[in-house]
Amino acid sequence: MPRGLVGRSLIAALLFAAAVVPGWILGGLAERWTGSALLDWIVTGAWAGLAVRLLAPWASYRPRDAWLGVIPLYNWYLVCVLSWRVALLPYRDWEPRDDELWRARWLTGDLLGYWRADSPPPVRRQRERVRAATSPAAARRTR
Repeated sequence: MPRGLVGRSLIAALLFAAAVVPGWILGGLAERWTGSALLDWIVTGAWAGLAVRLLAPWASYRPRDAWLGVIPLYNWYLVCVLSWRVALLPYRDWEPRDDELWRARWLTGDLLGYWRADSPPPVRRQRERVRAATSPAAARRTR
């Protein structure tokens, strides 16, 4: 069964704290060492962007959305959404994107209203995609 509201909230709060607090600490240290408040914002934003990059594939966001994680204040909202979604895994209460439908299943019975999706697929490099597309056609069936 999926987690209840209290368990999911606790996990989401811990994920949010783990994603944001180290950036605040590193940003504060950078400001203390250099005296630049701008550097504090840059370090904090970069850390939140990294957190968004790591959580994004698990919560139906694209890894390139990490650039949105660099925008001040919006990054905290985005980390909240991602933490809330990741806290429910392996079940989902949001509809998967079109490119995720191949691995998502709509659940029935007691779990009606939830989706189940396996872990995100590994990111293949461009070279591997080209090699797979240019493989010999000997194994292809032609009629």
